[in-house]
Amino acid sequence: DASLKTRCRILWRHPKQLASDIYEWAQANGLINGICTLYELHSGEDINGEPFEGADEELLRRAVNILEEQGKATLFKGETSSEDGIKFFP
Repeated sequence: DASLKTRCRILWRHPKQLASDIYEWAQANGLINGICTLYELHSGEDINGEPFEGADEELLRRAVNILEEQGKATLFKGETSSEDGIKFFP
């Protein structure tokens, strides 16, 4: 049937590893107890060369959800989805 569509998501990093990479980046950049936006994790000036640079928004959200489950971060709503904020905890 021509109306059927198949989707496939290829992950170059497991969300749990990506969560760890994001948290290490936050520590290295003094963001513990600080805030950044989802956009900054995707395209910010401070993420050049980081494993999550340019990552799919859904994948970034999955990684941040893992950090939330670990008590290391919380995600809160911004005016747009790319402005959603992430606060990191020690």
